Amino acid sequence: MRFSVARLTHAIEFAFEALAQHALSPANALDAVSIATATRAVVVNLIMVNHQMAAMAIAFKLYCQGLMLGIARDCRRHGCLYSEPMILEPVRPIQLSEIQEARERIASTIVRTPLIRLELGPGFPDIRLKLENLQPINAYKLRGAANAVALLSESERERGVWTISAGNAGQGVAYAARQAGVPCAIVVIETAPKSKLDRMRALGAKLFPVPYEVAWKTLEERSFPGAEGTFIHPFDDGNFIAGHGTMGLEILEDAQDTAAVIASIGGGGLITGVGSALKALKPEIRIFGVEPETAAPAALSFKKGSPQVFKEWKASFVDGAGGQSTFPRMWERMKPIVDDYFAVSLEETRQAMRLMAEKARVISEGAGALPLAAALTGKAGNGPIVAIVSGGNIDLNKFCELTAQ
Repeated sequence: MRFSVARLTHAIEFAFEALAQHALSPANALDAVSIATATRAVVVNLIMVNHQMAAMAIAFKLYCQGLMLGIARDCRRHGCLYSEPMILEPVRPIQLSEIQEARERIASTIVRTPLIRLELGPGFPDIRLKLENLQPINAYKLRGAANAVALLSESERERGVWTISAGNAGQGVAYAARQAGVPCAIVVIETAPKSKLDRMRALGAKLFPVPYEVAWKTLEERSFPGAEGTFIHPFDDGNFIAGHGTMGLEILEDAQDTAAVIASIGGGGLITGVGSALKALKPEIRIFGVEPETAAPAALSFKKGSPQVFKEWKASFVDGAGGQSTFPRMWERMKPIVDDYFAVSLEETRQAMRLMAEKARVISEGAGALPLAAALTGKAGNGPIVAIVSGGNIDLNKFCELTAQ
């Protein structure tokens, strides 16, 4: 029996209105997967009766209506059934109040890390080190991860969480997820240091090792086969960024005379969070980003005035900073906050790692040493300069090899 397209359309729209009313009921809320499943069944039935054009039109209308009914939030967090891009919240400034609330929220999870002066003698800038390598996971990423996990709804916790990482974000999310009793999976760059991989496994995370290029693509697509649950983006996430901003509050409490802060840039979440807090409290402070010269898309983007692909990208021991491109959304976040960007050589980075070990007995990974390397060039001024030591997750043998040269 064949029905007219008009009748089918009317029947389907009536059915969707009923579904929508049910979905808006707090006691019986349908999630995006339920709506998508219903949509697929309708479309399949339409195709079976040779109404392909109607199927396409109805599917599109159902999808758009679903977005207007608030299903967009679920698509942002979990993706949809048909591999369309997630619907993302517009880029907006991170408010000081969000950062202050995050501080209270994560206080029992993170360490309030010390800010120490690096004694270099006359002729050098006044440099202080913010030692985020002393966090429980030996990296700052725990701040953002703890805040993001704490703000998950009950249904999101039940689904579990997953993220993408070169090691530090993965450890942060895995640590916070374990504390909250939430399952965790991580798409991890296969060349990450063994110490980072071992720590993530020890924290109970399921790992999906992939090449760097695949991980970077996954950051853009926000989906990966086999990775299920609530996706926590390791840098383009307002809650993650607000967590990082708590570091800025601590810096000004410990050194109100700070003139400049330098942070390494991977995706841009750290500098956006810290910079948001600092600029809100002390607008005249200077915020600088730094990357290795082998992977410096942010510095290139600043020079060109728009987000760029870094075609000369090369892998190095600085695995926690630098990238193949600057994400347009992160460019919009950083643009009003960051005053300038630096690119330093691998040799300058290695020397900064050695200097911290000799002068302050600090073990830093490559990304953590970039800010000190930049401060030592003099381009950030005479200080006081805060160089954020973002992490210390490096294989000990590799650290000895790099610092002994």
